[in-house]
Formats: sequence, C-alpha cells, structure tokens
Amino acid sequence: MDPPQQRWSKGDLVRGSEFATLGGGCFWCLEAVFDLVKGVRGTQSGYTGGHTLDPTYKQVCTGTTGHAEVVQVEFDPDVIGYADLLEIFFGIHDPTTLNRQGGDMGTQYRSAIFTHSDKQ
Repeated sequence: MDPPQQRWSKGDLVRGSEFATLGGGCFWCLEAVFDLVKGVRGTQSGYTGGHTLDPTYKQVCTGTTGHAEVVQVEFDPDVIGYADLLEIFFGIHDPTTLNRQGGDMGTQYRSAIFTHSDKQ
C-alpha cells in the first residue's frame, strides 16, 4: 500500500510534530473529534490507499479508486502519544464492520491505519 500523501508543506509544520493518518468512516466525523483533542495541532481530511492520482470526492464515492477516506492528524507527542490517538480512534468507530460505519457503506469507509514511521 502506498504511504499517505502529505498535504502540508514543510513550512506549515511545527517543530516536533508527528502525524497519524486514520480511516474509520466519514472523514469529517473523525476530523471533528480529533480537532477537540488536547495536543492535536491540526487535522486534514483526504484520501489515501488507492490507485487513482488525486481523486475527487465523487470518484472516491464510486468505490473504484481504492482509496479510503482518512483524516491526517498533526500532533505534539509531548502532549499526546500515538497510542492515545489510537485509543480515541478505536473508541469512535467500529473496526469490526467491513467497509461500513453507521449508514455510510463502501470500501472508502473502511477502518484503516496508515503509518508514517516504523515506530508507529
């Protein structure tokens, strides 16, 4: 699987930031939760894990691009750890429902974790 596409420019990064890229249903729903977490510096919704270059929302919704809806979370590891983010992630979605979260159905809504380092 391809690594997540980085949407932030290097100039936007805060020194010491780390990233988590998570898919678990509608990306806006995940983003809304992580935006409220202490230690999270920013979030961005997008797509990863597919084979179409720069897909549109409409293309991803067809289920033919192979992408998952994800939220990329920029966080301060001195305030919140990666494992803590995963605990929140598993608390706000059901990873046991294949390609579905609530009323959202399709492969783009699959539960997925896209790592940024060997440590993750």
